[in-house]
Amino acid sequence: MVRAARSQIGQTVRYDPAYTALDYPMGDVPIAKGVCSDVVIRALRQQSIDLQQLVHQDMKANFSAYPNRWGLKRPDPNIDHRRVPNLEVYFARHGWAAQDGYRAGDIVTWRLAGSGLPHIGIVSDRKHGDIPLIIHNIGAGTREEDILFRHEIVGHFRQPANVAP
Repeated sequence: MVRAARSQIGQTVRYDPAYTALDYPMGDVPIAKGVCSDVVIRALRQQSIDLQQLVHQDMKANFSAYPNRWGLKRPDPNIDHRRVPNLEVYFARHGWAAQDGYRAGDIVTWRLAGSGLPHIGIVSDRKHGDIPLIIHNIGAGTREEDILFRHEIVGHFRQPANVAP
């Protein structure tokens, strides 16, 4: 998972939140651009986990369990999996919540200081002192940085043993 996320550094060089029509399943925006969630989506795809399809199927069956922030009347496989609050719901509903320390490959979500905007990243196997680095895209492409405790952590997730690969 960490290698898959790290492989995006230097490839995903822009932050671009534009709505994009995607193939389904396994749709993706061009690798040169994306948002924070795309780092996670792409890393999990390399683990044979397609969040686009999984989130879409879960939202079709349980639409009311997901945030109603965007005024949608039904799931949209082009964007739903790219929205951090939807990923938080999906991970919580499907047993990804982690209760112990931060491990390489864990997924963390935050609300950014000042704006309260949601953000997501992957815990690295590298550290700054005792603090794990995070692989994420917060505005200038995929980076590996010391931001774990810089913002309010609202979610900590780990792939459960019963989920592919």
